Amino acid sequence: MEKIKLKATPREEIGKEKVKKLRALGLIPAVVYKGKNSLNIKVSAKDLNKVIHTKAGENVVVSLEIEDAKTKKPKTVIIKEIQYHVLKGDTLHIDFNEISLTEVLTIKVPIAAKGEPKGAKEGGVLEHVFWELEVECLPEQIPENILIDINSMEVGDSILVKDLKIPAGVKVLADPEATVVSLAIPHVEEAAEVVPGEEVVEPEMIMEKKPEEEEAAAEEAKAPEKEKKEKKEKA
Repeated sequence: MEKIKLKATPREEIGKEKVKKLRALGLIPAVVYKGKNSLNIKVSAKDLNKVIHTKAGENVVVSLEIEDAKTKKPKTVIIKEIQYHVLKGDTLHIDFNEISLTEVLTIKVPIAAKGEPKGAKEGGVLEHVFWELEVECLPEQIPENILIDINSMEVGDSILVKDLKIPAGVKVLADPEATVVSLAIPHVEEAAEVVPGEEVVEPEMIMEKKPEEEEAAAEEAKAPEKEKKEKKEKA
């Protein structure tokens, strides 16, 4: 994988208000981590956007050139985490991990399905069990994605981890017998079966009484009491 160059400068601006002003100037606050050590930097939002949107996506290997650094030698880094604005989607902050080109990395690589399954004409639907796989490899061997050819899949077929074509130098850490994608018929819930001759009981409807009906019922309830009172008075 080709390294992408990105320029940066050391950052002294710390705190919510100060980094907010940085973003207003078209700069993104960032941190470079190496073990327990870290370095605060800032990068151009425009340049960073170009880095993130390569074919490699967030797995891009970056040659980070930090101006005014003690050493002019670029740092080789990969993206650790990107924070985005919840509504606007703008990049708010980015963390980098400094790496060595000679040390094996553990990283997640996206899975890309290519083609149209044969079984789709029979109603088959492609189900992804994995959208990405964790792999081990050297930084310059990180694949952009793991491609799966699904053209020949019939309903009921599955593609397992062991069936994948993995580039040389890349080791997949998932179980070889694990299913990556499968072609299945969508599950449809059947309506409850009615047995012939069985009476279907309709739910009882409780109607709300009108005010005048409630008043009449109340008078009817009082009638016996009224009759008793009248008999006592006559006696």
